[in-house]
Amino acid sequence: MKPFPSLEIVPPLKGITKTELLDSIRPFMEFGPRYINVTCHRDEYEFRAEPDGGYTRHLLRKRISQTAVCAAVQAAFPDVEVVPHLICGGASADLIEAQLQDFKFMGIRNILVLRGDALPGEKRFTPEPGGYARASELVAAIRRFEAANGGKRLFALGVGGYPEKHFESPNPETDIQYLKEKVDAGADQIITQMFFDNAVFYDFVARCRAAGITIPIIPGIKPLSSARQVDLLPESFSIDIPVALTAEIAAHPDKAYEIGQEWCKAQCRDLLAHGVEEIHFYTMGRSDNVISVLKDCF
Repeated sequence: MKPFPSLEIVPPLKGITKTELLDSIRPFMEFGPRYINVTCHRDEYEFRAEPDGGYTRHLLRKRISQTAVCAAVQAAFPDVEVVPHLICGGASADLIEAQLQDFKFMGIRNILVLRGDALPGEKRFTPEPGGYARASELVAAIRRFEAANGGKRLFALGVGGYPEKHFESPNPETDIQYLKEKVDAGADQIITQMFFDNAVFYDFVARCRAAGITIPIIPGIKPLSSARQVDLLPESFSIDIPVALTAEIAAHPDKAYEIGQEWCKAQCRDLLAHGVEEIHFYTMGRSDNVISVLKDCF
């Protein structure tokens, strides 16, 4: 099989038109991505003071909905599978079942199942009443939904994996066990968190295989695009950035975009040389640097 890329996009902020969104995706089509993941963001609320001294709760939704983005991408690029994220955070079991019905209606056949992050201000993730606390529980719930709706497999399910360990796991061994629980619940493939050291990915795959995890493990990567990301990405995603990369950017901060791009190209070439059949790219709203990587490597 010829290696291929896949992409993750973030629903755009309100004010972006459908045409602008699709124009930002269209340049990727030259490289034959098999699917496009569309992220999901929890609803947030703010409390506003009222004249009577009380407070009212108001929904804050800064982005276009995931469903609208999925529908737009499906219509514009029918040969590319759209893969929505489905998260535990902020959703009851009933709401998740309604989402699954919508996905079934839309002809969506692949879902990336995640627990989701804690809300700002929460020390630990808190599930919704009647919801799910872990991605393994959500995977199992989707398989029960299928059993109750004709008994056939409706969805291929991806889950997240963490080559450098999820920051809440007490140790790497426990983290692999949590991942195996997701696989045993019915996951079909694993997409990893971004990493910048391929040796970390290869070690992660070896540990997964030793634990009896046999499903495909897809590496997820991203080119660094600014010197500021050297601090922001480890803080936001609990990942390490190799000393060689940080040192090069520290020496040439004005060249961080180019340095990050070349580092990502080297990662891709090495992954492909090791027989990886798919590489997943976290675009995070940027396309030019990822497209440059794809031109060189695919």
